[in-house]
Amino acid sequence: MNWISNYVRPKINSLFSRREVPENLWTKCPECGTMLFHRELAENLNVCSNCQHHMPMTPRERFATLFDGGIYTEVEVPAPVADPLQFRDQKKYPDRMKAAQKATGEKEAMLVAEGEIGRTPIVAACQDFSFMAGSMGMYVGNAIIAAAERAVKLKRPLILFSAAGGARMQEGILSLMQMPRTTVAVEMLREAGLPYIVVLTHPTTGGVTASYAMLGDIHIAEPNALICFAGPRVIEQTIREKLPEGFQRAEYLLDHGMLDRVIARAQMRGELITIVRMLMGLTPVVAGDLPPPADVASLADQRATAATGEPAEIDETS
Repeated sequence: MNWISNYVRPKINSLFSRREVPENLWTKCPECGTMLFHRELAENLNVCSNCQHHMPMTPRERFATLFDGGIYTEVEVPAPVADPLQFRDQKKYPDRMKAAQKATGEKEAMLVAEGEIGRTPIVAACQDFSFMAGSMGMYVGNAIIAAAERAVKLKRPLILFSAAGGARMQEGILSLMQMPRTTVAVEMLREAGLPYIVVLTHPTTGGVTASYAMLGDIHIAEPNALICFAGPRVIEQTIREKLPEGFQRAEYLLDHGMLDRVIARAQMRGELITIVRMLMGLTPVVAGDLPPPADVASLADQRATAATGEPAEIDETS
């Protein structure tokens, strides 16, 4: 046996030719622990293929899978006062905002857009839980008002995807004032005779649940989404009793009349098209004639490339 040619040289070659595998190519399901490849997870709309756990989606990911061809136009939202209370806890409020903007690549916790789903024009708003837990501040209030005004102007229905930990503490009473402001915005839609559909995703809690998230004409939730004002742990500690299994989860709320439907993410777009056209008095569409959404797997590759600076694909033959 030639030790140099059979062992040392292949070992050296493998060291120099080895490709680094980006860490963001795999995601561990928080529910069952299964390791999921990023392309397969994206193709399954961020739903675990093993246990069907619905993982978070950013507003841009959700809009790409909602609108025809993933094509939409952002609606401009007026910017509020940056730091009205000069709030500071462990960090200054502006510093927290900068950190959230850097981590998410977004200006704030809600994105508003207009486009078509199933050739049906709509306006959509979506909260980003990764941006300071999707907390409801003045910007979110402005975003909902902008979405409602745009929907009324264009005579389109409004679809809102909620995901929030509640009001934003750094804005104090100004954050709580968004509850009546958004209620007035919803009333604008009602007076115009336009549908307002809310899709509650995990988690939707606090002042968001106590205002615009529960004022829709139709309430839909994703499977096992936590939907509540005060969380189950707080309630258990207050009343000193064990809560029922699945308390405040989407299926429990459906059984008790708080929701109209619980729909898996893969069927959400089709259901929304059907509901919107029905509420707008339009004729049903033929399923095979609908334009498809964006290629979500390619979006996952773009995110992986942007994060690492290298192509996301792995050459399995190397």
